[in-house]
Amino acid sequence: MKFQIEAMKEKIMDALQQESKPISAQDLMNQLGVPPEERRLFDVSVGRLDNEEKIQVNNKKMITFNHNRQSVTATVVSQSKGFAFVRPEGGGGDLFVHYSNLQDAMIQDVVLIKDIEETPRGISAKVDRVLERGERTCSGKVVFNEGYYEFVADLPIRYNLQIDRSTMGGVKEGDKVFAKIDRNPRNGKLIARIQKVFGKANVARICTDAILEQNNIATEFPQEVLDEAQKAAKQKITQEERDKRLDLTDWPILTIDSADAKDLDDAVSVERTLGGYRLGVHIADVSHYVTEGSAIDEEAQKRGTSVYFPDRVVPMLPTALSNDACSLNAGEEKLTFSALIDLDSYGEITGYQFKKSIIISKVRGVYAEVNEIAAGTASHEILEKYAPVMDSLLAAKELADVLKEKSRKSGTMEIESSESKFILNEDGICIDLQPRQTGVAEELIEQLMITANQAAAKLAAEKAIPFVYRIHEKPDPDKVEALCNLLGALRVSFAGIRKEKPKTAQFAEVLNAAKDTPCHKIVSHQILRTMEKARYATDPVGHFGLALADYCHFTSPIRRYPDTAIHRILSVLEETNDIKYINSHFSKFVGKVAADCSRLEVRAMSAERTSDDCYVAEYMTQHIGEEFDGIICGVTQRGVFVELESSAEGFVAVDTFEGADFQFDGVITQVDQLSGTTMTIGQPLRIQVVAADVSTGRIDFMPVYGSLSAIGTPIASEK
Repeated sequence: MKFQIEAMKEKIMDALQQESKPISAQDLMNQLGVPPEERRLFDVSVGRLDNEEKIQVNNKKMITFNHNRQSVTATVVSQSKGFAFVRPEGGGGDLFVHYSNLQDAMIQDVVLIKDIEETPRGISAKVDRVLERGERTCSGKVVFNEGYYEFVADLPIRYNLQIDRSTMGGVKEGDKVFAKIDRNPRNGKLIARIQKVFGKANVARICTDAILEQNNIATEFPQEVLDEAQKAAKQKITQEERDKRLDLTDWPILTIDSADAKDLDDAVSVERTLGGYRLGVHIADVSHYVTEGSAIDEEAQKRGTSVYFPDRVVPMLPTALSNDACSLNAGEEKLTFSALIDLDSYGEITGYQFKKSIIISKVRGVYAEVNEIAAGTASHEILEKYAPVMDSLLAAKELADVLKEKSRKSGTMEIESSESKFILNEDGICIDLQPRQTGVAEELIEQLMITANQAAAKLAAEKAIPFVYRIHEKPDPDKVEALCNLLGALRVSFAGIRKEKPKTAQFAEVLNAAKDTPCHKIVSHQILRTMEKARYATDPVGHFGLALADYCHFTSPIRRYPDTAIHRILSVLEETNDIKYINSHFSKFVGKVAADCSRLEVRAMSAERTSDDCYVAEYMTQHIGEEFDGIICGVTQRGVFVELESSAEGFVAVDTFEGADFQFDGVITQVDQLSGTTMTIGQPLRIQVVAADVSTGRIDFMPVYGSLSAIGTPIASEK
């Protein structure tokens, strides 16, 4: 409901800014095309905007845009004992709010702020009033401190909270718990009331349980959904269904995934033609099993996406579908939705069609094995396994190379991955950590899937039908300016970047300039942070990162609901070509899917990152006291972040350097005022692991004595 309200508020604001005189609620509803059943949503949205002083509603219920608004809506993002920080909507940096000016607001509350001014502490503000109370629950760890049990919140509450003793039960020091944050009625101080105990906070698996709870990610399916999934999975392919589909069971089709993947939702085939290539991307026909309005469909919409953790997957669909009926297992007849795409020898799409089909995957391909074939190191057993599809596989490799070169020429950025590969033992404990490598096979599949996604979006745009596009807008000029400042300090050329009208190719040139230098990974990371977040939308504004005008997500309907949604739309198009029905039936649906799934994707990614941090910390607890060589990957006022070869990252506080007085230059460098020694991004630093907290994912390093001798000239400037 919250995100529907935000979308409605945005529509109301856009409309009112175009009006020169007051307008009635009914006229505004008519202008926006709000149906009667959404009247309550409209009224609530108007009420919120009135409270936020963004609009004015007079005693005759006439509405106008408030051009003289002084207050700003913000969210409380962190809280300390005597102050808090709030983040205004629309960006612009966090603002300091003294405790006396908080108006009882707490972390995650949406507030109206006023009196924004510059102070010695930075820009400050006052809370005018609380507009919306945030969640009052969060996960955390129990500690024992000076005779009291205290709660260390996972939210950015910068001090420990006392625990209501009546809620302790059998809770012990070191437990990971879920608590309600409340105010003590006697003194107004924040206290924690324990609601649930997960187990020991020094176990990443236990912390992941808490992360799921914190993010309201359901791990169990309702029985009705499980029953429907079982029934759907048992369906036999009828002759009537066969007659409606292309029979591709004789085609040399294969899947290519990681060795441990169980939900195989895409398969490929490629053949050379006189003019170039014919690509087949065959996707599990999830929409055949997940029908509109079913319990499975409603649950899938609530989840939006599968969520991937080092030790488990929380699937969008029950395993009866995701791992069985819909999974394109080798040797089994499967219902698919095939994108059949013709390309010329330069990788340009010359034609495409989308057809319901039946396939039999001939080989269950594995990334590592395909990489060995590409490298010419494959064993006889592997070559024999892939013999039925070898011609198709080699043509796919050839086409992928053509597509990659085309992509490079168009200016697509090749951003270096910062993902980690976790090795767990039989108890689920992380015992090894490695940077995740991408090989030829992974790149091959990526290029072919991008092509299918592009073709699906082209079709939707051509037919002008309601659709869920995957968009990536141009970066904010202020972020581009900050990036250029960093690149200048790193001595990486950025002359081609235009702040106001940047092009993808300009960022690709920067990445190329940083290639083969120690700062390449840091530059990749910073460019990624400069970019806007990709999201789902109903307007095809294009994908900046991929330098594509048309793009969507078509290829993973088992794990992403937007893919399932557009399969449903394209199915109607393929079966009936009834554009009028598609427009009337799916117009509202795509708006809801785009908004909800963008939000649910952010939730999933946040949960995944937090869990990953816990597993990295769990791995580093086994290396306390050991020394490693690392690279400085970030610099702040308080110290530097150092990344190890394993991909683990930890913090080195400046006050741990003996006999030094480091000062931050405000950009990327710490300078020792006594010796002139500098520390900056891209430089090596030998460290010792001194602490790793699994519960928070925080890892602390300290410099090894003598390691400063290697620090001086920024390595990033060397070629």
